[in-house]
Amino acid sequence: MSRTFYVSTPIYYINDVPHLGSAYTTVAADVLRRYHALRGDDAFFLTGTDEHGLKIQRAAEERGIASQALADDVSRIFEETWPQLGCAPNDFVRTSSERHKRGVQELWKRIADRGDIYLGHYEGLYCVGCEGYYTEKELEQPGNVCPIHKKPAEVVKEESYFFRLSNYGERLLRFYEEHPTFVEPEGRMNEVKSFVASGLQDLSVSRTTFNWGVPVPGDPRHVMYVWFDALSNYWTALQEPSKHARYWPPTVHLVGKDILRFHAVYWPAFLMAAGFSDAELPKKVLAHGFLTYGGHKMSKSLRNTVSPVALAEAVSPSVGVDVVRYCLMRSISFGNDGDFSIDDVLSRYGTDLGNTFGNLLHRIHPFAGETLAPANDGPLEADLRAAARTAARAAAEAFDASSPTRALEAIWLGLMAANAYIDKAAPWSARKHGDEARVAAIVTAMAETLEAYTVMVAPVMPKVAELMRAQLGLEALTPAIGRDAWPFETPTRVPESKLVKGDPVFPRHDKDVAAALKQQFSPPSEDAKPMNAPAETTTESRPVATTAPAEMKAEISYEDFAKIDLRVGVVVAAERIPRKDRLLSLKVDVGEPAPRSIIAGIALAYTPEEVLGKRIAVLCNLAPRDFGKGLVSHGMLMAASHDSVLKLVAVPDELPPGSPIK
Repeated sequence: MSRTFYVSTPIYYINDVPHLGSAYTTVAADVLRRYHALRGDDAFFLTGTDEHGLKIQRAAEERGIASQALADDVSRIFEETWPQLGCAPNDFVRTSSERHKRGVQELWKRIADRGDIYLGHYEGLYCVGCEGYYTEKELEQPGNVCPIHKKPAEVVKEESYFFRLSNYGERLLRFYEEHPTFVEPEGRMNEVKSFVASGLQDLSVSRTTFNWGVPVPGDPRHVMYVWFDALSNYWTALQEPSKHARYWPPTVHLVGKDILRFHAVYWPAFLMAAGFSDAELPKKVLAHGFLTYGGHKMSKSLRNTVSPVALAEAVSPSVGVDVVRYCLMRSISFGNDGDFSIDDVLSRYGTDLGNTFGNLLHRIHPFAGETLAPANDGPLEADLRAAARTAARAAAEAFDASSPTRALEAIWLGLMAANAYIDKAAPWSARKHGDEARVAAIVTAMAETLEAYTVMVAPVMPKVAELMRAQLGLEALTPAIGRDAWPFETPTRVPESKLVKGDPVFPRHDKDVAAALKQQFSPPSEDAKPMNAPAETTTESRPVATTAPAEMKAEISYEDFAKIDLRVGVVVAAERIPRKDRLLSLKVDVGEPAPRSIIAGIALAYTPEEVLGKRIAVLCNLAPRDFGKGLVSHGMLMAASHDSVLKLVAVPDELPPGSPIK
């Protein structure tokens, strides 16, 4: 019997445009749905738009149109954007739709019938931008200014229905203890438990000062508080059509850390009050950090300037969408803040995708059209297949844990091993010596291994997988419920099958094209201040460091310098070391058959996500250093420091791993 898998994004508020931040969450949800579909699960992906509230009513009034007309216009943009980024949601819910209104009113009635909604009066501070209430302690003083929107909160005094949130503190805390992975990462769970343990106040859940919302059942003078309305979408979307009810409860809600409280406290409390058992509550709320672009905040101007769809089309008309999807998933690990930039896209396009992945297919192109005739595997083929099995297992574990970043790291380690295999096996050499049986064995092993990797990358890069499979003489992937297609074992080619020569999947960008892309997609100048920089600081007025230079060391001879083996390295994997606050464990490609293990004391300056993919200078002939407990470093990264600020020494993108630094 197949498992159900239900993943959701937040429904996006229509005062904004689809941008890289919302694309990140939506692509991640699509990746997880595609992975689980390949595993044979009955997978369901929900997204949509949040369309009610005072902010939308005021925006419509300013434009002189009805609120529904504004909602229709903007929601259409979101619904049309996601397929352009390769996302295929199973449903798109709109809070202004009649089916949602019926569902959310049903949920309200269930809670009211159980006595957990009552009529009272509310007076407090309300931020229209957040659609949320604040205490004075939570606002910036003087002036009760919202810390997010930097505008004064409004004093609201009106009749309101209240939800008895205070009744659910103990049950929520008990639920968290019994389901310790309900919120991830762990630090976010600790924040949630601390908030609930500090005491919950009853929550105002209706408004009378505006009318753009879902009417309260039996009292149409009130419309529902926008968060009661919006959160309910995850349930209402499954009620019509009724066949979707089988997907409840949600497997994972993907949300930004700024809306974690609503999803991890209010939402389960609403469901508890409506009569849902603990087993019927969402299984996981996965909170991700904030996305920056080129080191800059995703301001309104930047969100409007850097369109993910336009970026994808500019990078590559054929596979640009998959390139953007790959870079979003590879560069930014869920749970952490992350940065995305055109420089990162171009670097990964050239190295990860072109040199490491696409090049594998290109290197067996000379044998296209020839019949594949498998022979007995030798030691090299055994290692090749073992690396693919390891990659498949590790990637599956990561995808199961909703971590596309770790899955891609595992896959790329396997791809690097495949590149090392073809270097050693050298089919061109076997052909030169007339050993056609060996040529067929090598090319067949590579074709079978590449087939496995097309399956592994398909959740993230479905178009790339399709193009590569066509050149491998394979049909497109067709997931089926109940059939696990994950390549835990290397596939076996049908006898007499052939490769089909095609164009490079990732054609190289020349320098002029790369320069034009950088110019087009760099942050706009008016938004180009570094994060957290004071508004009055400019480049011209920034003070110049006056610290005395470091003391010069004693001279060495040229012969001494010649002993140093410095090479270009690319960080292909990085992770923290438990109970070693200053150390990161890295895998660094320096042009050898396998990446080097290097233990680097840079954890106070860089997170693992920040060093992944960096091209750096590596001292390769340093004697191994044993840090104990199996941690041995085979090299040293070069870094510069000033006033306790540490920066890795970077090298140009066009130099391949292993290039000597002289």
